[in-house]
Amino acid sequence: METDRELVARWRAGDERAFQELVDRHKHLVYALLRRAVAEDARADALAQEVFLRVYRGLPYFRGEASVTTWIYRIVADAFVEATTRQPASAAGATDRGRDADGLRAGPPGDDRRKMDGEWGHRLEPAISRLPPHSRLLVAAHGLEGVPCDDLVEAPQSPGAARTLLHRAKRQLRRLLDAEP
Repeated sequence: METDRELVARWRAGDERAFQELVDRHKHLVYALLRRAVAEDARADALAQEVFLRVYRGLPYFRGEASVTTWIYRIVADAFVEATTRQPASAAGATDRGRDADGLRAGPPGDDRRKMDGEWGHRLEPAISRLPPHSRLLVAAHGLEGVPCDDLVEAPQSPGAARTLLHRAKRQLRRLLDAEP
């Protein structure tokens, strides 16, 4: 199996199939993160398309200082943060079960939601929904999707930066859980 870097090299050499292989390799992570964070599946799908368009446009500039997974995660995070900051307040509307005022999911959809059934899930989902968007994405990436902490940081930052941000997000989540009756 080719590495991500080898696929990037093939794409740069003119093999368009290499890009499709990169998409196939990373689409689960991209879709899973966005579907956990965005209220409507159609909006999550549109954001995922935007992410892969940015990946395609950015490949000529990918320097390889970080892993391809790290680079793609950063694109997901940037697209997510941009989408949540540009959403007008009126579009968020009233909150409904499983969604917060930002129109973001309180917790994981589908199978993951069923796994979290029970008392712990009923406490965790509302607490996650109260985290700031970037913290919610970090918790979803690391805690729910298993993305290594070092893959959550841009290459120029220190590896400790992601650990610090993740630690703060987890600490905030813990405080939210402890504050509940």
